[in-house]
Amino acid sequence: MGVTERTGQERVRQVAAAAERYRATSDERRAIERQQDAGVPFPDSRQALAARAIRLLDRHAVPAALAVEAVRAEPLAAPDAYERILGVSKELQAWSFLPRGARAARTVARISVRENGRELPLGTGFLVSPRLLMTNHHVISDAEAARQCFVEFDAQVTVDNTPQPPTRLELDPDGFFVADEPLDFALVLVAPGPDGRPPGETFGWNRLSVQPGKLVIGEPVNVIGHPMGRLKEIAVRDNMLQVRLDDFLHYRTDTEPGNSGSPVFNDQWEVVALHHSGVPRTDDQGRILRTDGQVWQPGDGDDAVDWVANEGVRISSILRHLAELPLGTPSGPLSEMGPESGLALTESAVPAPAPAVAVPQPVAAAGVPAPVTAVAGAHAGLRARDGAFGGGRHLVFLHGRSQQGKDPENLRREWVAGLNQGLVRAGLRPVDPADVWFPYYGDRLVQALSAREAVPRVTESTSLSPAEIVAPATPTARALYEELVGEAAVRWNIPPERQPGAERIGFGDLVGPLQRQLSWLAARSDLDAWSIALVFHDVAAYLDDRRIRDTVLDCVLETMPEEGELVFVTHSLGTIVGMDLTTRLSPAVRPVHLTTAGSPLGLDSVYKRLLIGGPKTPDVVADWLNAWSPADAVAIGCPLADDWADGLTDVAVVNARDRAHSIVEYLSHPEVAGGIGHHLALA
Repeated sequence: MGVTERTGQERVRQVAAAAERYRATSDERRAIERQQDAGVPFPDSRQALAARAIRLLDRHAVPAALAVEAVRAEPLAAPDAYERILGVSKELQAWSFLPRGARAARTVARISVRENGRELPLGTGFLVSPRLLMTNHHVISDAEAARQCFVEFDAQVTVDNTPQPPTRLELDPDGFFVADEPLDFALVLVAPGPDGRPPGETFGWNRLSVQPGKLVIGEPVNVIGHPMGRLKEIAVRDNMLQVRLDDFLHYRTDTEPGNSGSPVFNDQWEVVALHHSGVPRTDDQGRILRTDGQVWQPGDGDDAVDWVANEGVRISSILRHLAELPLGTPSGPLSEMGPESGLALTESAVPAPAPAVAVPQPVAAAGVPAPVTAVAGAHAGLRARDGAFGGGRHLVFLHGRSQQGKDPENLRREWVAGLNQGLVRAGLRPVDPADVWFPYYGDRLVQALSAREAVPRVTESTSLSPAEIVAPATPTARALYEELVGEAAVRWNIPPERQPGAERIGFGDLVGPLQRQLSWLAARSDLDAWSIALVFHDVAAYLDDRRIRDTVLDCVLETMPEEGELVFVTHSLGTIVGMDLTTRLSPAVRPVHLTTAGSPLGLDSVYKRLLIGGPKTPDVVADWLNAWSPADAVAIGCPLADDWADGLTDVAVVNARDRAHSIVEYLSHPEVAGGIGHHLALA
């Protein structure tokens, strides 16, 4: 299959997916339209409006005198003041709007493919570093396709409307290539020109940013591209952001095929999205409609489609994906993408794996089972390099469940990638993965669990519910597991079960009370029933069995600092392990600055079984920040300040719907990362 044919087929799939997302957000879009009809110019959240106004003022995108003039006429509440500032930005542009747009346009190139002796236009791309070009996955899906393509910069008309000779450059996918189909993006290295200079030095490049405040609903966007392979064109300002999804934006603007891979800019010419698809009008069966209302057929052509909107991939989602790339991915070019990308670390040598620590054979006390020792093949934790953060201060990450079989180095880099996004958003310096301690107990925990109970095989013919399949085998652990699930469901206001003698059969009668509670938690959160059940399984097993608890704690202590100040960041089950660990730290470790995320420590079933003896902040902990998301079922007992003693600060954050319990998502929030960075003196 040729590149153009494959591009066409992938584009059809992307159009269908965009149409489905558009249909799924119809209620949200209608609510926004009603607000706009009622005179609300920017129907977005207060937090989004505040972040946008602050960014505009910080970057002098709105002259201070005009901002003062807009808000001083009458007393205004904060949201109204933000709207006034945004209104000034939308209606009045400085003279620099035009030359800045021209500068941004130079970074945009036409992508063409050599195929069957012809050169055919495929789409658009734009520079995001001195050497990297971004476009869609459906434009360049793999390195082999990239080898057949070339790019043309300055494929445009001059100020006199005469064609300008373009500059043709080759792509170098062997030097660097990364693509992702769900987010429909590709990054590829562009070979230097005849002068040997990186293309970004000649044409400029776009500094991508993970920081918030780049666009709010109701603001215009601008798209620069090569529609239908034509010379460069601009769709400017006669458009508007309609809906913001977790990974996509919907906006109105005039684009055509060939604009795939175009940058979507705000009025300050910051890239906010990667344009990837038009959104067609569809009927009740999901079929694409023509402008005359008839069902569109493939032979009708794109011009016949009734396009109702456009969809772009959020730049922040792409940067998050890049930050989480596996360790083996060449990352040198990514570090050139600018300080606000969250990727711009100077690449340092990755330290060799720490030598295996000899684990002493356990000596069991009378009547107490010995902890499980490590076996061959288990991964070891990672120590920070000497002198990190001055040598007297240590940053330690402690992971949660389901990390068995994973490379601790990859996990450490993922955590640091999330933290660095949050640090950049908080205006602080990023950290290097090599400066972080990463105790790893994932393999040892599974070994301990396997020694205690067999893991049930789940097959298509299994008739048990997830709640029953995951339930611990031992009676005491199972009882605790049921207690955890039940308490969590009650805290989230599960309706009472059917009373005895009632005629109506309820959901609990069909699936059993335990699965009913688990299903309630899944329905009320953004986690599935399996994920919730597995977390509570491991929490119950850890708290119920002293052998498992000692095995995990001994494993973690193998890779912990023995003196100095501790900045201790824990997640999920790791927040329970970390709280127990405070009773076993070296006396020379003082003080501890604790951050917990996605924690079940608010459940009475959990905190009454901790080694510290209940909900009281350990003496060694000088301060404690607890981050939780209302959509995270594991953090159901939060905020923790309702149960725990003084010295605790709760921070509620909004995680993406499909990443409600993700530690990377938690750490990417500036209010979480900022507290960690403050203790590390990263200002």
